[in-house]
Amino acid sequence: MKLYNHIAPKLSDLEWQMIQHIPAGGNWQHIPDTIPSQRLVQIRKSGGRTTYYGRLEFEKPSYTITTYFNRLGNGCNLHPAQNRIISTREAARLQSFRDGYVFKGSKTSQYKQIGNAVPTLLARAVAAALRPHLQNHTYIDLFAGAGGMSEGFLMDGYQLLGANEIESNYFETYRYNHTPYDTGSNFVLGDITEPDVKSRVKAIANGQRVGVVVGGPPCQGFSTAGWRDPNDDRNQLFKDFLEIVRDVRPEFFVMENVPGILSMRKGAALREIVEAFEEIGYFVNKPFRLTAQEFGVPQKRKRVMIVGSLNPIPVSQPKPLFSYDSDSLPDPINVREAIGSLPPLISGGGTIETEYTPENQSAYEQLMTQQIDFQEFYARCFARPKVGAKSPRVLSLFS
Repeated sequence: MKLYNHIAPKLSDLEWQMIQHIPAGGNWQHIPDTIPSQRLVQIRKSGGRTTYYGRLEFEKPSYTITTYFNRLGNGCNLHPAQNRIISTREAARLQSFRDGYVFKGSKTSQYKQIGNAVPTLLARAVAAALRPHLQNHTYIDLFAGAGGMSEGFLMDGYQLLGANEIESNYFETYRYNHTPYDTGSNFVLGDITEPDVKSRVKAIANGQRVGVVVGGPPCQGFSTAGWRDPNDDRNQLFKDFLEIVRDVRPEFFVMENVPGILSMRKGAALREIVEAFEEIGYFVNKPFRLTAQEFGVPQKRKRVMIVGSLNPIPVSQPKPLFSYDSDSLPDPINVREAIGSLPPLISGGGTIETEYTPENQSAYEQLMTQQIDFQEFYARCFARPKVGAKSPRVLSLFS
């Protein structure tokens, strides 16, 4: 079996000294004062996040995978048992990208592609929630990035009509992994604020009804005067997303963002977003507040999905499929189940492509290697030991 992008970032000599002292679940607090580091001096004076210089634990989900997961001091990125930072492929698995998904571009670009992505299984949960309400199970992906959102919708059986992305390395990754859907004109590389690019994006629909337009436009400008401020260019991409939805008229739109969007200006920003979509004829649901580990992603990432529809269709937030607290649900997927069977590496080791024979794979790893589908994966999760289970478990939701 081929394994792609299983390459570990290289540690410096100073970092190598540090990690010898960090146990699984540990962090900067375990590094002795005798190891010279000006950054650690500052962290000790002011206090710092417990994820800084952190090492993952096998029996828990990971913390959020960021665009800097290659840096020791920026998060909890150390392998639980090996003295190295997690590999690009391991980070991709923690984001629930299938193993056959190949990341293109420089290493730095790949880190950003993975860290910025919507976890595939989180997107799949949103797609599944919309499915019963759609006539057309088709979608267009805006601000597509490396393709996490698209992968989730494809996993749930949707048809990809096209996509737009401005970053060339991200686009190369997206296009490479979605060649069966490439018509030659429906994958658009370029700045959506440019009239020609925007026109090409709108042409993707080609006169047919679109089920969903998905995307995650930045909304930083909402934190101050609001999106209508003509002097704030930070909201331009939101305006473009809104315009595409207005002109394409999909049955639904899904706008992904960080949880902070809900509290900007004490909720005023969210009200403005809702009003903007209502003005173009869309009914907007109560935002979905989602935690990735509740939907099969071995990661604690949190995201908000703002969902709207042409018809006034209330859509319930996806119900958790995994939980430590509910005896009727399997525990979330942990780091061991996510990356436990991958070949060991040394710091800086690994290759873009290698052959390996997986052994003792978890159900999650079998899902990542596409040996089983999501329904089979979820059914198998009910056979796992439940931490602190108090009563017999119900049958799988898919049984």
